[in-house]
Amino acid sequence: MLPSDTIFQIFLIFQFCLGVIGNSSLLMLYVYTFFFKPHLKKLIDSVFMHLTIVNMSTIMFSLIKDIMFSFRVPNFLDDIGCKAVLFSFRVSRGLSICTTSVLSTFQVITITPSNSKWASWLKPRLSTWIFSSLLCSWLINLLIYGYMLDLVIAKTNNSHVGRGYSHGYCQNKKYGSHDSGWFFSLIITHDLIYVAVMMWASLYMVIFLYRHRKTAQHLHSPNLSSQPSPERKATHSILFLVSCFVLTYWLNNSITLYGFYTKEKIPRLEAIDTILTTSYPTICPFLLMKNNKVILQFTSSFSVLRMTSFQSSLHG
Repeated sequence: MLPSDTIFQIFLIFQFCLGVIGNSSLLMLYVYTFFFKPHLKKLIDSVFMHLTIVNMSTIMFSLIKDIMFSFRVPNFLDDIGCKAVLFSFRVSRGLSICTTSVLSTFQVITITPSNSKWASWLKPRLSTWIFSSLLCSWLINLLIYGYMLDLVIAKTNNSHVGRGYSHGYCQNKKYGSHDSGWFFSLIITHDLIYVAVMMWASLYMVIFLYRHRKTAQHLHSPNLSSQPSPERKATHSILFLVSCFVLTYWLNNSITLYGFYTKEKIPRLEAIDTILTTSYPTICPFLLMKNNKVILQFTSSFSVLRMTSFQSSLHG
């Protein structure tokens, strides 16, 4: 039986490969759609593309250092390396949260009937709203985590006792001091605002779908309820995406908070924290591929080709 350290190393490498392959494949698919299938592209695809890029960055800046640390590679990151890697990781992760929040809000605006005053005002301005939201997300995250550059240094030793951030090769500068948690609290507050928006949007979408289904049943139209529209399919996908994010987010932050405030650092807890941090960016591209029109067209054409070949072999 393999030792637990080896199993963890294999799992980290597998998760890294799966996440990079999934996100890079989806990114190439969107690029292909934009250039060669422009009639299939939608406004929401630009948000999906942005989410794919930041998710791939999150995976790379998180897992590479953790893989190196799991193999006990000494001094992989110095002070400058810790600042650069953690800044890039935190900005990417923050943008992933913001983009998922924008996605859920976008879908709320899309499915809301146009007779609603705020929806009728926002729908013609969706492209401007999306660009402004993502630009503000970049500025907010760069501003918050830019301050972090001065707070992070490379670990001075591996035996830390006290409250503070200590993970892999890096730690916060004022490790163990009583005022080291204020910045961490700021990050949590920033994330919770976007998570609250996601949860509100998800609740709105669930209520909307429930009412839509009840209306369809009331009209005695089985085709209306059994044949989901593209908007309903997209809503289901985004609901599933947000649900996965919220679940992994709460688990991840519960462990992170415990690890930050406990005096005795537990290496196994850091390993679980790493896996949870990158689980959403790893799963995300495969959830988005499910309803991608280019993939559906390809699989449909492939199925027709297989059926034609099978029929030809029978008649031959």
